[in-house]
Amino acid sequence: MITGFRIGHVTADEPGWLTGTTVVVAEGGAVGGVDVRGGGPGTRETDLLEPGTLVERVHAVVLTGGSAYGLAAADGVMEGLERRGIGFPVGPDAGQVVPIVPAAVIFDLGRGGDFGHRPTADFGLRALEAATDDDPQTGCVGAGTGATCGGLKGGFGYAEQRLPDGSAVAVAVVVNAVGSVVDPRTGRLWSDPDELLPAPTDAERAALAAAAADPAPSLATTIGVVLTDATLTPAQCRKVAAVAHDGMARAIRPVHSMLDGDTIFCLASGERPAETDPYATVGALDLLLAAAAEVFSAACRDAVVSATGRGPWPAYGDLVRGVRSGPG
Repeated sequence: MITGFRIGHVTADEPGWLTGTTVVVAEGGAVGGVDVRGGGPGTRETDLLEPGTLVERVHAVVLTGGSAYGLAAADGVMEGLERRGIGFPVGPDAGQVVPIVPAAVIFDLGRGGDFGHRPTADFGLRALEAATDDDPQTGCVGAGTGATCGGLKGGFGYAEQRLPDGSAVAVAVVVNAVGSVVDPRTGRLWSDPDELLPAPTDAERAALAAAAADPAPSLATTIGVVLTDATLTPAQCRKVAAVAHDGMARAIRPVHSMLDGDTIFCLASGERPAETDPYATVGALDLLLAAAAEVFSAACRDAVVSATGRGPWPAYGDLVRGVRSGPG
């Protein structure tokens, strides 16, 4: 896990439930940016991340199920951070703060059987309390609990990469898409261009095609956070979030539909000092941009192969032999 960040999940998959909340915490504050491209986003505090606004540091990002109802989870995160005295100072006393907590939601309403079962403020508070700096559990956990993608079970994924200059980039993503994660010609995942996973057999390709043909159209949304220990400006964070959408497009086809709310945040902890040479600064940013797209695609792959089948949605690993399936 990259220095300066922690991730926590709350998973609700008991009878009648299939939803959850994931919180990415930056208690020391991180410079933030966001890029929203889907036609049906559900978000909170995204305008605050525009370059030129007053607040430049974010204390947590919430990824959650529950569609627009699930935005309530951010209230719980704010409550927990306020108790710790963490937030944007707005008064003379130490405890007079407003935690900056942007959020994005996926549509998973009713997937567990009860339309009224969705994340609340308590989900956000418990996810904050559960946050650790260990590599997070992946699969059908947190905000990925009720995720689906093109007839298959989606989930929460994580990947990270160390760059040649020593900086790091990671991605936490919830894959919940209208589009497909599978190349229909080969049965391979779009996010596996290097063919790291086993090649599906003819029978397995047929099973994948049947799963893709089965579901009715549904609201969706793939949401994620790019994390880095680099020192970036708000405008640079926004650019990283924008280029990370390239990684989403490599992993899911099509993306950014009118039924998706595809949203990507970027948080930069600034643990590594900025370059002083302007040419080196541009070069380092270009490397980070390329890595953000690559790691986003890898995190999408992790979400899909870590998922387990739930209800009518089989997991990719249920249908293709030799693919890791289950929480990572």
